[in-house]
Amino acid sequence: MPFIIETFDKPDSAQLRLDKRPEHLVFLEQQKRLLLACGAKLTDDGESAGGGVYVVDVETREEAERFIAQDPFALAGLFERLNIQRWRKAYVDGVCYL
Repeated sequence: MPFIIETFDKPDSAQLRLDKRPEHLVFLEQQKRLLLACGAKLTDDGESAGGGVYVVDVETREEAERFIAQDPFALAGLFERLNIQRWRKAYVDGVCYL
C-alpha cells in the first residue's frame, strides 16, 4: 500500500531548493518506478515552492523513510520537517483501484 510523503522547506531556503533542483530531478528520474505522483507545493501565484508531495509505491514506512532520505533535497538539509502517511489508492488517472 503506498505512502504519501509531504515535505516542508526550512524558512529562507529558496536558493538551496534552486541549487539542488537539478540533482533532485535526476533522483526522481532514477526512482520513477516507485513514484505514483510527486510535485512541489506552490504558492497561490505559482511562483515559488515551500515543500513537496510524493506518493510512493512502497510496502513499508521504512522504505518510504529510506526513499526520502536519499533525495538530494533531504541530503542538503532543505526540509524543516516531513510527514509520512500510509495511503489507500482509490482513483489514479480516472482508474478505480478499489
